[in-house]
Amino acid sequence: MSRRRRHLSRKTSPDPVFESLLVGRMIGYILKQGKLSTASRLVYNAIEKANEGGSGGDPLAVVQKAVENVKPRLEVKSRRVGGATYQVPVETTPERQLSLALRWIVELANKRKGVAFEKALAQEIRDAATGQGNAVKKRDETHRMAQANRAFAHLRW
Repeated sequence: MSRRRRHLSRKTSPDPVFESLLVGRMIGYILKQGKLSTASRLVYNAIEKANEGGSGGDPLAVVQKAVENVKPRLEVKSRRVGGATYQVPVETTPERQLSLALRWIVELANKRKGVAFEKALAQEIRDAATGQGNAVKKRDETHRMAQANRAFAHLRW
């Protein structure tokens, strides 16, 4: 039994424009040094730019589709058994799927150099919504790793 206290997750508030928890969490991942208005502006402009090339429908649908395409179903966790460390594939909880997807989209947009963050985020969202891009590659890489280590699935806890 664990000696630590259980982690109590904080309630996230929806964003004021779309009233979406998803966009509110994305703003939270971009937030640096408490500059909420800057983070909000970046996200809203990126969502608008990501939706420009599309059908012109609901801009929130593009973000939801992108996040759905990036969510990993499986991941590997290290498990130490008898002095050896094994990468054991485990199913990912829905909460962790969402946080990993948002984190990957923001991180990989941040890694695009030579492009303004706003444009990079819009491009990453657009790419993820169409099923391509770096975030989708990262999800596929995670799934491949879990698939390669499925022989150790019996060590799951």
